[in-house]
Amino acid sequence: MNTKIGLISLGCAKNLVDSEHMLALLRAQGCEVVEDMAEAEVAIVNTCGFIEAAKQEAIDTILETAQYKEGGKLRGLVVTGCLAERYRGEIAKELPEVDAVLGTGSYEDIADAVREVLAGRKAAYFRDAAAAALEGGRSRLTPSYTAYFKIAEGCSNQCAYCIIPKLRGKYRSREFDALLAEARQLSDAGVKELIVIAQDITKYGLDLPARRRLLPELLRELCKMDFTWVRLHYLYPDQITDELVEVIAGEPKIVKYLDIPLQHVSKRILRAMHRPGGREEFTQLIGMLRGRIPGLTLRTSLIVGLPGETEEEFAELCGFLQDVGIERVGVFEFSPEEGTEAAELPGQIDGETKARRRLIVEELQSNVIDDFNLSRMHQTLDVLTEGYDGDEGLYYGRSYADSVEVDGKIFFASETAVEPGAFVRVRIDDSLGADLLGVRVEG
Repeated sequence: MNTKIGLISLGCAKNLVDSEHMLALLRAQGCEVVEDMAEAEVAIVNTCGFIEAAKQEAIDTILETAQYKEGGKLRGLVVTGCLAERYRGEIAKELPEVDAVLGTGSYEDIADAVREVLAGRKAAYFRDAAAAALEGGRSRLTPSYTAYFKIAEGCSNQCAYCIIPKLRGKYRSREFDALLAEARQLSDAGVKELIVIAQDITKYGLDLPARRRLLPELLRELCKMDFTWVRLHYLYPDQITDELVEVIAGEPKIVKYLDIPLQHVSKRILRAMHRPGGREEFTQLIGMLRGRIPGLTLRTSLIVGLPGETEEEFAELCGFLQDVGIERVGVFEFSPEEGTEAAELPGQIDGETKARRRLIVEELQSNVIDDFNLSRMHQTLDVLTEGYDGDEGLYYGRSYADSVEVDGKIFFASETAVEPGAFVRVRIDDSLGADLLGVRVEG
């Protein structure tokens, strides 16, 4: 197929890896990938369908992309991903602009879908999501120095508020040797920051025969390769073992930044979510991690406004945040997603209350960020350079404490040119909100 393809990938990094897989399949068939959608003959929108905001973004993007059929060269529009899986019948009915739909188990069918739409035919592909292929080539969409490394697919945690198991199937670890082969390819390609991802990386290998190869062993092997940073997303709190902590603390290449989704601290709320732990357990966990991993930066995600959440339970969450001072927090208002248990719980909380609670947490967290940034003043940090801001006349990048897209940047002056992907030493002199300002230290 000598066809120009435009692709928009929405949602999480795991979805981005799926997009990279589809592009590799299409390029193998002779397709050309273009950045300008006005030049595309077929457009692919790989969607997220996790919460209401993500669904609305996906629908808006589909409709905006469809407009290129009128003023551009676009002949077909393909919708893939979680929204397609979740609303497989509704998309074709409600969005006639869409020419083909692929569920989360059907990425391997992307080339056939493109052929169908080029022939002027509608198409739909929905294989079993739980049996989706775990292996395949990738045509990376990230900068050359950073790559996501998906070690498992699906999720078996069954959190009451989450639709992911229904959209992606049960948790399936990729084979150990296949992972090492892909990691070597990425290392040989010059990747400097490897971001290990899955819905829950701590469960890696538990579903493989005899549970012989688990996350600590995988990390040790990755650290033998020519990466500078190995970054971990996401670690569930109940599966963080002594051996895993030992590896994280002892391997210099593993950045001391852990994303551990807690979601809440009230035991009653957590049990309603079907999640373990509580304020006391999480406080002990964080204390242990900080004691054993010097310089650790933590990130977590929280949900406010779960049905039945009382003011006392919300106050307990705020008190926990004030006590432990987690450096990075993402807070979300509960979204009652159809098909989830939590959507049917009694005591649904009104939008105004949820928004107020979210704003309170964000205000608390802004103080934590200010204190954290203040603690970094006059330190000299290793920074992975990402680009140059011509308006400000400054380069920018990230330290170990700043993950891709979710955290702040470090802007810095340099007397000599710095290429994207280069690691430089930067002395921090000031802060601006979540961002830091500094000067490159030469030599």
